[in-house]
Amino acid sequence: MKIGLISLSGIQVHDQELLNRGLTLPGIVERSKVIASLPNLGLLILGGLTPPEHQLKYVDIDDLGQLNSLDNDFDLVAISSYSARIREAYQMANYFQQRNMQVVMGGLHVSSLPQEAAQYCDSVLVGEGELLWPKVIRDAEAGVLKPIYNAKGQEFDLKNAPMPAYHLLDPEKYNRITVQTGRGCPYRCEFCASSILITQKYKQKPIEKVLKELDTIQAIWKRPFIEFVDDNAFINKSYWKKLLTQMKSRKLHWFAETDISVSEDEQLLQLMQESGCVQILVGLESPTIEGLEGIELRNNWKKNKLPSYLEAIHKIQSHGIRVIGCFIVGLDGHDSKIFDQVYQFSIDSELFDIQITLPTPFPGTPFYSRLRQAGRLLEPEAWDRCTLFDLNFKPNYMSVSELRDGFRDLVMRLYSDELTTWRKSNFKKYIKQLSYQN
Repeated sequence: MKIGLISLSGIQVHDQELLNRGLTLPGIVERSKVIASLPNLGLLILGGLTPPEHQLKYVDIDDLGQLNSLDNDFDLVAISSYSARIREAYQMANYFQQRNMQVVMGGLHVSSLPQEAAQYCDSVLVGEGELLWPKVIRDAEAGVLKPIYNAKGQEFDLKNAPMPAYHLLDPEKYNRITVQTGRGCPYRCEFCASSILITQKYKQKPIEKVLKELDTIQAIWKRPFIEFVDDNAFINKSYWKKLLTQMKSRKLHWFAETDISVSEDEQLLQLMQESGCVQILVGLESPTIEGLEGIELRNNWKKNKLPSYLEAIHKIQSHGIRVIGCFIVGLDGHDSKIFDQVYQFSIDSELFDIQITLPTPFPGTPFYSRLRQAGRLLEPEAWDRCTLFDLNFKPNYMSVSELRDGFRDLVMRLYSDELTTWRKSNFKKYIKQLSYQN
């Protein structure tokens, strides 16, 4: 069979005033562009599971108009997309179906709302795709695809993880390459819409497999930048110490998302720096206790860590590792003071960069369920508002307009040329201190 692995990438923010006032500023678009340009690792993993007798093609679609330039002779098409663009993904599925191609859809949104997705394609994949894809291929060959392939309640063992089909990527188009060392997270945050929606366990891939993936990437790209896409890297610090020790000789540059506890392990920080860690994104969520109260379903871990935030950021950056502090503005404990509090924290902490988003009720999350039950969703099925920048709920201690306007204003203040230049210039002192120490 000829199989198309089609990713509908990027997001389209709907708040036109925010676009006009802030989202065009260099300081805020850089990370958004990076995310939009990352290859879809889930589809590449399916490619790695596909028997060699089949012909594969990986395609990233930014605009549905590109479909007309695609080969239209696939026997099977697998589509993946973010919630924010799922309606367009459904249109894309219809496009291929009208041309007599079999279409399957999967990913976090589809796994959360399989009955919705099933209206627009031949089959939906629910749960971890590795458990389902071999059967899907066999059934597609035979022309007997089932409406739903469901792996919920099952767990894929990452010891059996295939080599992602990195060879399908155009080396000229991609330089920042995604690698996964683990899935899940023991800290279940109410709003999280990552891999915890498809796996109930925290699990990690054998180090030998990760290293083989890195070697494969380096055989294709001369100077790749590795983006570790784990929901929360460094939870198992002994695992990462072993991995980073092996990575040092590979002379890579890399990025990861993590929590603030990485600052507590001096040996780990040293290994991160020596192995080429350039930047980490840390989920701080709020600079105030009010915002952190109850944010996790199982404990108040981040609330308890709040007193150490400033010292922890300084310690990480003293190792030459840039910290992007991630804040969610408008959590249930926040009132209108939060805008000045986030702004002041960004200065006091000397963060290299800062990312602010609005609380976003993604389908399948406890946050979505709670807001819907309370009647606080503005548009319960407005998936195109799941961009992190479009407000779609009623805040607790602010009006909708107060949160929306305050967020817009904070974007302008945080990403002004003056403050962006100060943050980057200020970080140079950490580099100088590091050079002096070495």
